[in-house]
Amino acid sequence: MKKCLATILAGILVLALVAGCSSTPQSSSKEPAKESQASQASQAPASQAPAAQAKDTYRVAYIARAQADSFAAWLANAIRDEAAKYDNIKLDVFDGEANDEKENSLIENAITNKYDLIIVQPNNGEAQRPYVEKILQAGIFAITTNARIDNIPGSSSVDANPYEQAAVNARLALEQIPQNAKVVVLNGPSGNFHADARRESWQKEFFDKRPDVTIVGEQIANWNKDEAMKYMEDWVQSNDQIDAVISMNDNMAAGALEVVKDNPKFDNLLVYGVDGTAEALLLIKEGRMTATCMQSAYDLATLLLDTANKLLTGQEKEINVDIDNPLITKDNVDQYIEILKKAGAL
Repeated sequence: MKKCLATILAGILVLALVAGCSSTPQSSSKEPAKESQASQASQAPASQAPAAQAKDTYRVAYIARAQADSFAAWLANAIRDEAAKYDNIKLDVFDGEANDEKENSLIENAITNKYDLIIVQPNNGEAQRPYVEKILQAGIFAITTNARIDNIPGSSSVDANPYEQAAVNARLALEQIPQNAKVVVLNGPSGNFHADARRESWQKEFFDKRPDVTIVGEQIANWNKDEAMKYMEDWVQSNDQIDAVISMNDNMAAGALEVVKDNPKFDNLLVYGVDGTAEALLLIKEGRMTATCMQSAYDLATLLLDTANKLLTGQEKEINVDIDNPLITKDNVDQYIEILKKAGAL
């Protein structure tokens, strides 16, 4: 009897020890699983738009490329004015100063400060791409504009078609630029979506069709008027003939014109740009600039704030939209000058 009882007690003890030992591995195995999920979430690429959260007021950060740039300044001011129409949006504007490191730092700061939505006007799309992805990974809405950064799942964009912006000028130039002309080209930053697409458009729509035209100077002036002036000064000194300036934006075109404004040798110079800035419209009115494509900062601002509001309030999860690309010449410049006057930009 004692032997039987001892055997039963020994069996109970073994079962208790097995149950006790097995409970520890089960508990510890759950913790690593949680850590793994958290790690995967932090490292996973942005693949979905953030979820909207109902609030009385949403904080929106706009990170401008460089407010020293005439178009970027126009766009920043237009966005401020448009945001003031929304009672549920509080907007803060930051200046990237045409510096990738500065702009990326501003994006990181906006993430840290937990804005509800961040609008980025890239200085260099590929340099800003990983930081826009960080916005989405933080559960914050992201919009890229002027120029959009493509192929970031979950992000939205408000922009124009840069190929067509240049193409409307290039098609006009086919008829205007004389045979065997010599031209200079001013480019925007390398890697910038608008800069690259506009230059590609000029190549396909003009240079490939006009092999008689010679490019006697081409430089990246980074949308900057002062840089364009420097290059134009060099070209004027080293070339007896320049028939046209082909610029990827108005600011650089205006810089080139500043260099030759008192030189009668360039009275018939043809100059093409993009943006439709107030300065460019007045130059066209004066007969000094040939054409530009209107990239309306007002239209961009209107769509940007409408897009932001729809994302934040849950009406849409992702939006990608473009504005129109009207060509402006001496024949229709007055109507666009009136638009800017009514808006207070002139």
